Amino acid sequence: MATPLGNLDDITLRAVRILKEVALIACEDTRRTKHLLQAHDISTPTTSYFEHNEKWKGEKILDVLRGGRSAALVSDAGTPGISDPGFRLVRDARAEGLAVVPVPGPSAVVAALSVSGLPSDRFVFVGFLPPRAGARGKALAELADLRETLVLFESPLRVVASLTDMLAVLGDREVFLCREATKLHEEYVRGSTSAVLALLAARPEVKGEIVLVVSGAGEAAPASPDEVAATFAALVAEGRTRREAVKETARRHSLPARAVYAQVLKEED
Repeated sequence: MATPLGNLDDITLRAVRILKEVALIACEDTRRTKHLLQAHDISTPTTSYFEHNEKWKGEKILDVLRGGRSAALVSDAGTPGISDPGFRLVRDARAEGLAVVPVPGPSAVVAALSVSGLPSDRFVFVGFLPPRAGARGKALAELADLRETLVLFESPLRVVASLTDMLAVLGDREVFLCREATKLHEEYVRGSTSAVLALLAARPEVKGEIVLVVSGAGEAAPASPDEVAATFAALVAEGRTRREAVKETARRHSLPARAVYAQVLKEED
């Protein structure tokens, strides 16, 4: 059952009714779900169901269903079963022939994609990138040639590192940042990978739930002269030779090397 991403009013009338009628609500974090239930005067018993207890707790939830009663599965926010353990409970219930019915509603993936302004007719949901740099780079390399729009979840603690790797592996594409969707401090930013990276890197810290929508291969954002100059300067500062910096700047911005070289000469005049 889908629950609000942040704004507690973003719940369907059907969801409120069912949450009141079921015998048990299985939730990722009972403390967070409690706020939603209190806001809508729901007193149904809850139980936790998350990654580290899903094996034994799943059996207890299935026992409720086996006994002819009903249960609702919710995540902290949005639609359960998407990048969380919920799919295992659904799989096990279906394997026993138990009925599983969706109660649709908010989804962070669709919410971010719908306001990104990037192509939405075909997209690939990536989920979370690996936390370690080596594995993350490999995962990005596997996505580099996809022409579909990419949608990713990311931790605020790793978003700068992930954007840095995306810039290196995917190039300077068009990126849409959706942070804290529907909440008090919601933020929506669209720009090149390098621009969004610079924005977040300049902050003392980044907070909140993050969804990144990234243009597919062949849909790179047109780089401004300032962005090209900044990339070239950063590469030279890293110790790259002038020739290497021109070549790498051209690759990242999908520009002819001669065009980058011409701009470098113009900047130096």
